Amino acid sequence: MNNSNRPLRVILGTGGTIAGRAARAGDNVGYVAGQVRVEDLLAGVPALQGCPLEVEQVYQVDSKDMHFGLWKRLLLRISHHLARDEVAGVVVTHGTDTLEETAFFIQSVLRPSKPVVFTCAMRPATALVPDGPQNLLDAFTVAGHPEVSGCVVVCAGEMHAAEHVSKVHSYRVNAFDSGDAGALACIEEGEVRWFHGPIQRTLPSNPEHLLARVLEADALPNVQVVTSHADADGSVVHALMRAGELDPVLRPRGIVVAATGNGTVHRALEQALSDAMAQGVRVVRSTRCARGRVIPDLAQSMPDSAGLSPVKARLAIALSLLAS
Repeated sequence: MNNSNRPLRVILGTGGTIAGRAARAGDNVGYVAGQVRVEDLLAGVPALQGCPLEVEQVYQVDSKDMHFGLWKRLLLRISHHLARDEVAGVVVTHGTDTLEETAFFIQSVLRPSKPVVFTCAMRPATALVPDGPQNLLDAFTVAGHPEVSGCVVVCAGEMHAAEHVSKVHSYRVNAFDSGDAGALACIEEGEVRWFHGPIQRTLPSNPEHLLARVLEADALPNVQVVTSHADADGSVVHALMRAGELDPVLRPRGIVVAATGNGTVHRALEQALSDAMAQGVRVVRSTRCARGRVIPDLAQSMPDSAGLSPVKARLAIALSLLAS
């Protein structure tokens, strides 16, 4: 890493609301995401002018349409830049809808020792008061911080760990939260103020193996998310299993149930999930609650998600299957 006072950082653009454009200023909902190139976004951040940085447009996409192929492309570009000795860290501009999934995916596969900072916006670049420029400046600050490592998310003046963060609001600029874990730090006038210190992450025994398997794969193993609710039945699970009988590609290899409360599942849905488990499908219980986790229960035949949200548990199962 460049230990000078002005380390080189790379900013990768992937689209999203931060790069969105509306027909009229002040329209914060009727915009088209992924229209403004990342180098043009920097023009709205005067404080970054003259800073040692490089920019690259990896792709332009509305993050609701994120998919495995785009993740692989981003993974390769992040890996390439982190391998350069002169690069202190990488910033990724991203849409908010699936940001938590992308950040968790990159962290799980790459396990970077340098900072990879995902940032975003809830208002398009054409808004009367866009939030993207400040978020981008804060992310740039975090990407050069010597105590930050791995994938984090920076939005609305806060830094969150990729493992904990979720989008919790559909409109407000402070749309992200880390639940019981809380934010790692805040960014104030170009300084990082830690709330409970840098996150300590356990490295896998063979990270190169998972990376190789991901790069070789055309798609992630089929893992689906179903929700338990009042009047729930097993129809969705039965339909998934029947589809797999007609086409093996469609057969789910894993199912995450977004359960009520502490991992409770409607008995009709629970029976369908048990039947799927008997056929070799890996089933995991997460919770649809915004806070808290499923507390492990040895009496339960369906394991818990180890605190992961439903969408992150889906990725964890898929990556585990891919690595096996």
